[in-house]
Amino acid sequence: MKSSMRNLAVLLAVMALVAAACGGDDDGGDAGDGGGDSTTLTISGSSTVEPISARVGEAFNAANPSVGVTVEGPGTGDGFRRFCAGETEVSDASRPIKDSEAENCASEGINFVELKVAFDGLTVMTSPENNAVACLDFADMYALIGPESEGFNNWSDASALGAELGGTHSPYPDAPLVITAPGEESGTYDTFVEFVIEDPAEERGQDAAARADYQASANDNVIVENIAGNATSLGWVGYAFYVENADTLKAIDIDGGNGCVTPTDASIADGSYPLSRALYIYVNTDKAAENQALSDFIDYYLSDEGLAAVAAAGYVDLPANEIQATRDAWEASK
Repeated sequence: MKSSMRNLAVLLAVMALVAAACGGDDDGGDAGDGGGDSTTLTISGSSTVEPISARVGEAFNAANPSVGVTVEGPGTGDGFRRFCAGETEVSDASRPIKDSEAENCASEGINFVELKVAFDGLTVMTSPENNAVACLDFADMYALIGPESEGFNNWSDASALGAELGGTHSPYPDAPLVITAPGEESGTYDTFVEFVIEDPAEERGQDAAARADYQASANDNVIVENIAGNATSLGWVGYAFYVENADTLKAIDIDGGNGCVTPTDASIADGSYPLSRALYIYVNTDKAAENQALSDFIDYYLSDEGLAAVAAAGYVDLPANEIQATRDAWEASK
């Protein structure tokens, strides 16, 4: 899969960055740091944001060979746990930090600034072979993926629930329902639950969670491969992973009440795509004040050159006024 190739490329890039951080010229000097001591910045968190940060890190390291940047993507929640423990300088996030996570950071003395860097659209997908499904609304998705759908092995098993909820695309096809999607460690999971499941679950006295019996994976490439490889699949990932594999995946249009909308750069940027969301990085401001390399890295990340990584990674650029707001937030935190 193309996403597998990208994952390999990111891995190789990170390995190169770590090598650059650990190595150095025999004379111990480096034009980029004035002293020859190497520094490694650690970024962890969202696998959705990971491709952006990896590209920024690679470009920054090329200009600053003594500063290595390692980028990991275990999930937004796992990233915040490491960030609030003081183990990382930057946390990638595909959702805003939760109150409980912010409280954890505060209890550990971690001060931070939230910086919005891009837009994404959660892309609900199936195989191109699945001609029976082209569009779903929120009631449809709850009926298929929500807590009351546990045990539904066929799409059609959810038809009665979908009709009860007012799903406009019920009845669903009589075909195996094979779901692969992010797990609970993922901000992409959290956002899907918030957008699609939370409100109806509360109204119906159910837990705000996806059904427990689907194949959950922290690896977006596994999700892509499983959806592409099953003719009646269902799942969701960040928009960039769909775009990179659009020849083997089919995006399902989403009806948020104003008709079916296809995820595109334009529909995500203007918010007309109902599953649009913002992507963030969180920076430990105390570490930035103490570590010039970290401060310089964030300056570069938010520069025009650095933010070129957003489109290169397959996501959607912020409009100029929101870029300026992000830059202002960073400057105010210094």
